[in-house]
Amino acid sequence: MATENKNLSQYDKATIPNAKNFRFGIVVSEWNENITQGLFQGAFDAFIDCGAIKENIVRWNVPGSFELIYGCKKMQESFDMLDAIIAIGSVIQGETKHFDFVCEGVTQGIKDLNIQNDIPVIFCVLTDNNMQQSIDRSGGKHGNKGTEAAIAAIKMAQLRKDSKFYKE
Repeated sequence: MATENKNLSQYDKATIPNAKNFRFGIVVSEWNENITQGLFQGAFDAFIDCGAIKENIVRWNVPGSFELIYGCKKMQESFDMLDAIIAIGSVIQGETKHFDFVCEGVTQGIKDLNIQNDIPVIFCVLTDNNMQQSIDRSGGKHGNKGTEAAIAAIKMAQLRKDSKFYKE
């Protein structure tokens, strides 16, 4: 596994842009809520640690991971002042092909939002084989993928701001 030797919660704050002037959206799946809430908390805490203002973080909930695409799309349309959005979900392998269809759909949908729109959407969807793997990556022994997603969101917000196409 890619994360076996990496703690997802570790980052060098000195290399992260200050998030004070950025606004972030977070769309959170209610499915596997014990996992997605841990991911949200990791993202939220990292934003605050890096200077974001609590009032500049907007959270929306959606029923499941497949609905993250629509939630993120509507958030992009509703908040043109957002600098980045994180899509938080958890899909755990079951006995049917449903896992494959949901994972593929969400992955492609988030990719499409990044191509079609100007507000970056960060993919923070755990696609694990079992609940223990999800626990390990949502604040457990491998750290928190939500933290890693927040750091990516801050870096992408800065990239967006620095690009020649950015308009305030």
